[in-house]
Amino acid sequence: MTAQTPPTPPFRDPRLPFAKRIDDLLARLTLDEKVSFLHQFAPAVERLGIAAFRTGQEALHGVAWMGPATVFPQAVGLGATWNPELVRRVGDAVSKEVRAMRARDERVGLNVWAPTVNLLRHPLWGRNEEGYSEDPRLTSAIATAYTHGLRGDHPVYWRTAPVLKHWLAHNNETDRDTSSSSVRPRVLHEYDLRAFRDTVEAGAVAGVMPAYNLVNGRPNHVSPYLREHLRAWTDQDLLVCSDAGAPSNLVDSEHYFDTHEEATAAALLAGVDSFTDHGTDGSKITARVRGALERGLLTEADVDTAVRRQLSVRFRLGEFDGYEDAGAFDTPEHRDLARETAEQAIVLLKNDGLLPLAPGARIAVVGLLADECKLDWYSGTLIHRSTPLEGLYERFGAERVTFAEGVDRVRLRTADGSYVCVPQAEDADERVRGAEGALDPALLAGRTDLPPLTTDGTGTELALIDWGEDVLTFRAPDGRYLSVAEDGRVRASADQPGGWVVQETFRLEPHENGHLLRHLGTGHHVCVAADGLKVAAPEESEPTVFELVVAERGEDAVTRVAAEADAVVVVAGNDPHLNGRETEDRTTLRLPEHQRRLLRAARAANPNTALVLVSAYPYAVDTARLPALLWTAHGGQAAGTALARVLAGDVSPAGRLPQTWYADDADLPGLLDYDVVGSRQTYLYFEGTPLFPFGHGLSYAEFSYGGLAVRVDDAAVEVSFTVTNTGAVAADEVAQLYTRAADPSVIRPRRELLDHARITLAPGETKEVSFEVPLSAFAFRDVAQGRWRLESGPYELLAGASSEDVRLRTTVTLEGEPAMPRPVTERGLDAADFDEQSGTEIVDRAKTAGDAVTPTAAGTGELIYRNCDFGTGVTEVSVEVAGAGGVVELSLDGGPVLAALTLPAPTSGPYDYTRVAAGIDPRGVHDVHLRLRGPLRLAHVGFSG
Repeated sequence: MTAQTPPTPPFRDPRLPFAKRIDDLLARLTLDEKVSFLHQFAPAVERLGIAAFRTGQEALHGVAWMGPATVFPQAVGLGATWNPELVRRVGDAVSKEVRAMRARDERVGLNVWAPTVNLLRHPLWGRNEEGYSEDPRLTSAIATAYTHGLRGDHPVYWRTAPVLKHWLAHNNETDRDTSSSSVRPRVLHEYDLRAFRDTVEAGAVAGVMPAYNLVNGRPNHVSPYLREHLRAWTDQDLLVCSDAGAPSNLVDSEHYFDTHEEATAAALLAGVDSFTDHGTDGSKITARVRGALERGLLTEADVDTAVRRQLSVRFRLGEFDGYEDAGAFDTPEHRDLARETAEQAIVLLKNDGLLPLAPGARIAVVGLLADECKLDWYSGTLIHRSTPLEGLYERFGAERVTFAEGVDRVRLRTADGSYVCVPQAEDADERVRGAEGALDPALLAGRTDLPPLTTDGTGTELALIDWGEDVLTFRAPDGRYLSVAEDGRVRASADQPGGWVVQETFRLEPHENGHLLRHLGTGHHVCVAADGLKVAAPEESEPTVFELVVAERGEDAVTRVAAEADAVVVVAGNDPHLNGRETEDRTTLRLPEHQRRLLRAARAANPNTALVLVSAYPYAVDTARLPALLWTAHGGQAAGTALARVLAGDVSPAGRLPQTWYADDADLPGLLDYDVVGSRQTYLYFEGTPLFPFGHGLSYAEFSYGGLAVRVDDAAVEVSFTVTNTGAVAADEVAQLYTRAADPSVIRPRRELLDHARITLAPGETKEVSFEVPLSAFAFRDVAQGRWRLESGPYELLAGASSEDVRLRTTVTLEGEPAMPRPVTERGLDAADFDEQSGTEIVDRAKTAGDAVTPTAAGTGELIYRNCDFGTGVTEVSVEVAGAGGVVELSLDGGPVLAALTLPAPTSGPYDYTRVAAGIDPRGVHDVHLRLRGPLRLAHVGFSG
């Protein structure tokens, strides 16, 4: 007899639809096997020939954390290109590198956690670099393009499976796992959800990752919005992956649940499908799920739902069909694309004629970022590297370019007269070197085989770099930064500052006739011991007092080279690991004082000074005596080449600001104030004068606009106009179309981006730009009706070069629905559906769903509901309230109090609502004012006749 080949199980049959194959596979898995899939690192099921699988591969602007890869500009730089098609190509290149790297290293995952869709509402957010824009439409356009590139163009299989971060209303690192974003319904729908929705509906998104924070008092990991909104936008199975450690936060830091079994069950039921917790150890999560099953908090069907969504992604990636995509890695095309993207991301903010630089100019390049190519937390390891200095050397010739970094050159002297010394170290260990001989910081930092710092009679001259906020780094002559390893010794062992806890930062603290040197990573002072410098707790060793002996001030070196040049390029900005990063918000828009001193020195020595800001976020800078100013995000591997080409005029800059640049810290709202409508945030509502407006960016060419034509039909508004390059060089222009409701019944944006187009024009060339804008783009979320509403009336259409540089305008009248009074006798007022508020925040009405409103810490708040229709009259008002006590006072149109509804006794808990009623007799249409006093939660207000 001949052995018969066993039949192919249906889940392996590519002729069947994915849904049937998933059903078959689910039926073959045991409950324990399915439970094991719920952790980020799902184990193999050998009896079925199923490989292990992990969710999560960072790919924000290139493949991260997996060694050498093509490094593209930061995400905020991609947003600054205003070029979705270019960003799609970047996503395509990144996905090809993921596949190529996966082919040689199975640790590389195909479920990529990118892009970040959080809106750049507040420029002090530490993770500003990770988002695209403060505007939801621009954000979704760029994010949609990137996800399409990551997904690939195969008709069936996905090259990678992108997961959007971070759901939802997440813009602060301060108390990020315990703070709650108070998001009124209009802001929720018109702002925070919109960027996610448009990207999900475009069809190339595999899922989302909830954020650490709470929204309206409820952790995002148990948010009903995952079900009510996210999964209602598409018929695809979306995978929801938790953020790292967030499942445990539900109990440990947020105290939202009493037990981890309850928390895990609630997250799973809310829609979380993959739990990223406890690293590669899945035992704790699986134990929690089993405990929840045993307690009846979950059923096997609930587990099946989550596993089905995971399997859907794995089938789309081609895992069960042997689909392989060879990908491509570090190709000439990828290198060219990195340079092109860096060029398109550069924004010319001001130019009084200094730029482009004259062909034969002698150029001084100065500043802390002048010879740096900084990486961030989500960068890969550089294969190629180009700093501004290197780019200018290459473009203008080393003989015409001089350089001064502008750091202070110092020695550290101890009380006994000895100096801190960096021992010579032969670095022959090639394990610490990356491509092209560059030191790999991931391998080099924290080494203990290098000798620690000592003291001797002459010492070593160190570069002291002051990053502001009393954060200092010290660099040895060989380019290595002083760092502290786990053994507490201070060594010159890091290529750059970095790591989850940065070990390369110090603070000088005045003490007696010198300074104590505090290591910020450990919080301990540096002391000189017999076996070298170390950091130690006070009880272990006495800190050493150091005298700072300055050999040269940075501004003196800047003055020297600036005075001898025809033009000066000051390169300033931030290190993405310091003073604004994941886990740390910024405290100010101001450029650090050391860098301001260098800029002043350069301008004093040479008025032909251009400032180049290389940063992950906006700054407030004095532009009065500055003839030229450019900004670029950290531009990746080709940053220097790209900048030099723009400075030389080889490329006309055409990047545009993706967020407002404010003139002063006083213009900013509170970091935790998420009410963009009420506190007039972002270009949409800001009523002040920005330093530079949203969409701003200059060119080496000039452009004229004309021929505005508009046509309105039942579904859309069609807008067209022409743009002409009236300059002498070929250049890109970013034509932008905005709208403004001219006579709204509620607060509407001052300007709102409808669409844009980046076009290339030769000198004298004219192109027509056309947009088809659906009527839904003019609608707003009507809280009185609980739905979107297009309001009848006039709308301005504004075409131009930025949100403030309007070249053409016209007004159209749209037919929609008229404003109607709020019919309060029918359904009363949900507390969170206010039109205006002060001194309140939205909290959770119950743990599973719903909103309530409570006074903030001051204990008193006010809510206003406009145009409430009481009809022919009502006789009673009632409130649903809970809490420890307090009173709700009702008045009409700002008049006297008509009713004071007092919570008679503390309720048994924050979700135990009681009804309190009082008699009133209003008629007609009025504005309802509610004043909340005391520690209560208001859920609903009812009116009856």
